[in-house]
Amino acid sequence: MKGGGCLSGPEALPIIAMPPKAAPRRKKAEPFWRAKKLEEMFADEWESLCDGCGRCCLHKFEDEDTGEISHTRVACRLLKLPECRCADYAARKKKVHDCETLTATNVPHLRWLPPTCAYRLVYEGKDLPWWHPLVSGDPETVHAAGISVRGRAIPERKAGNIEHHIVDWSDLETKA
Repeated sequence: MKGGGCLSGPEALPIIAMPPKAAPRRKKAEPFWRAKKLEEMFADEWESLCDGCGRCCLHKFEDEDTGEISHTRVACRLLKLPECRCADYAARKKKVHDCETLTATNVPHLRWLPPTCAYRLVYEGKDLPWWHPLVSGDPETVHAAGISVRGRAIPERKAGNIEHHIVDWSDLETKA
């Protein structure tokens, strides 16, 4: 149509591209350690809570009178240093009779677990720290953050009198 006036027909309407409908946003699922209690976890979830710090695999003493726990820098004979992992995890109870197996039932009562221990943190309703491999995605961050016993522990066979190796690990708690 020439001149003034109104346009009619298909040429009258401008073509406007409509944005595609946005997909409904799904609420991001909580990580299992936030969503579940210890007793609700599957075996693979339970095992993945271990950060590989190695602190639970060091010898400890408990004063029979006071109940005070003294920690040492002496590693269990099965703890591989510097990896901070058990050399024979599946058979550890057969080889080291006083090795404590962590369970959802006993975690609340094991006073020697470090405050940075994921099992303890989950039990207490706390989140995992940034350096935990489940958070960082890297098993080396526990070592890079200085939380592990890498470079601090000594093998049991080289320790001599274990009581001479009592240490204060409180510097590690401040890094959590």
